[in-house]
Amino acid sequence: MTRPDDEARLVAAAAEVRGRAICPFSRFAVGCAMLDDQGRIWTGANVENASYTLGLCAERVAIFHALTHGGRGFTAAAIVTAAKSPTSPCGACRQILYEYARDAELILVTTDGQTLRTRVRDLLPHGFDAGCLDP
Repeated sequence: MTRPDDEARLVAAAAEVRGRAICPFSRFAVGCAMLDDQGRIWTGANVENASYTLGLCAERVAIFHALTHGGRGFTAAAIVTAAKSPTSPCGACRQILYEYARDAELILVTTDGQTLRTRVRDLLPHGFDAGCLDP
C-alpha cells in the first residue's frame, strides 16, 4: 500500500499535469503520475492530434518518459480525470502497465475527490508479457 504522503504527492502531480493535456477533440483531459522505487515521480498527460488513433494516453506518456529516463521499479500510479467516477486505463495502457509496472498500486481519482484503488495486475488477469514468448 502506498504511503499517504506518497499518495498525496502522486495525486497532486497527476492533477497538475492534467492541466497540460492536449485534448482538443475529446476534451477529456487525463493526468498520470508514477512513483518509482527511488521515490521519483514521473508524469504524463494525454496528447491528441487530428489523426485520432495516433494520440497517446497519459499513462503511456508517463511510463515511456520514465523508462527512457531511467525509471524502473514502479510502485504506484495516480490517474486523475474529471469523469463522474474514477477512470480505469484503456486496454493499450493496461498492456504497457502490465509489462513494466504489474505490481504497482493504481490510485484512480476524479477531480471531485472520488477514489478507487486497485493493482495493475488485477486489471489484466492472465496478461501477456515477455514470458509468453518463450517456446
